[in-house]
Amino acid sequence: MIYLDYNATTPIHPEVLDAMMPYLTEHFGNPSSSHALGQRARHGIEVAREQVAALIGAHPDEIYFTSGGTEANNLALSQRLGDAKRSRVVTSVVEHPATSKPLARQETLGEQVTALGVDRYGRVVVDDARGAIDKTCRIVSVMHANNEVGTLQPIAELAELAREAGALMHTDAAQTIGKIPVRVEALGVDMLTIVGHKFYAPKGVGALYARRGVELRSILFGAGHERGVRPGTENVAGIVGLGHAATLAAANIEAERVRLASLRDALQQALTREIPGLVVNGHPEHRLPQTLHVCFPGIIGAQLLAGAPEVFASTGAACHGPDDPPSATLVAMGLDAKTARGAVRLSLGSSSDAALVDEAAAMLVRSWKSLVGGV
Repeated sequence: MIYLDYNATTPIHPEVLDAMMPYLTEHFGNPSSSHALGQRARHGIEVAREQVAALIGAHPDEIYFTSGGTEANNLALSQRLGDAKRSRVVTSVVEHPATSKPLARQETLGEQVTALGVDRYGRVVVDDARGAIDKTCRIVSVMHANNEVGTLQPIAELAELAREAGALMHTDAAQTIGKIPVRVEALGVDMLTIVGHKFYAPKGVGALYARRGVELRSILFGAGHERGVRPGTENVAGIVGLGHAATLAAANIEAERVRLASLRDALQQALTREIPGLVVNGHPEHRLPQTLHVCFPGIIGAQLLAGAPEVFASTGAACHGPDDPPSATLVAMGLDAKTARGAVRLSLGSSSDAALVDEAAAMLVRSWKSLVGGV
């Protein structure tokens, strides 16, 4: 198995699992209980809050734990909802469904949503945003990095426009946390989404950063957990795992960024050398270090991967059959449908090394040649 689908999910780091285990066994108390067993669990949560805050340069009281990125995005996008003076949201056309679908629902309730287009690299054009973000806007929500092509968005510039207009700025940082340095003050955001299973923590746990002064409005109703914002007994072991993963990421983030970027470039070179007409998608500079998104000419991405079953990768949102529509992200970038159907997303991580990259490239090239009749 050659796993090249780290953008989809990551395995739990062994040290993260070790940190979680006591909270699945002896430290099983309810963190809302006042006795020693409950307070031990509460302590684990608060340490994790400090660890997650440290990773992004935030204060611990600005971190709210959630069940993952979808809940965090829904929570962020509900803020100031119902403000008659600010009845518009600005987003992009390349958002994850965890953002685009809540906004589509809010449109059915009468709110206006302006979706900014992107350039050929999948990047929002700041000048276009400048004309869209005004005093009628309650929130701007643009993902930090695209989950398909890996392009990084100009979040700091968008946040400045939002601040000038008096709007809140939210970014879904699911694909960047633990991959590149992320500091909330440098980005200038009011809210930021964190997803545990994208950086070696377990699935089913995430967090929303909300800057001090942002009064979060709960979208769930129950008891007063997470300072009244997110009711429900906390997933203590998952939260502890998220905190430990944040500490591990902080200690190794720059070295891992350099290592993965080097492997990504080697994989790109190997494929480009053997496949005439290979299209590399995403920004050449402003992109995630571990993500390589390419379109193989003359074939469908799913068929290519079927011909190389040892390579575990994804076609992203690209179509899986000759009659399916191509990826909306690739269409927004200006790719024609025929090219977009050859899309494959290759994303690297902890188990990736030079030997595996070479082997994966050889298998993908072999599969492509077989499909186009070159073998």
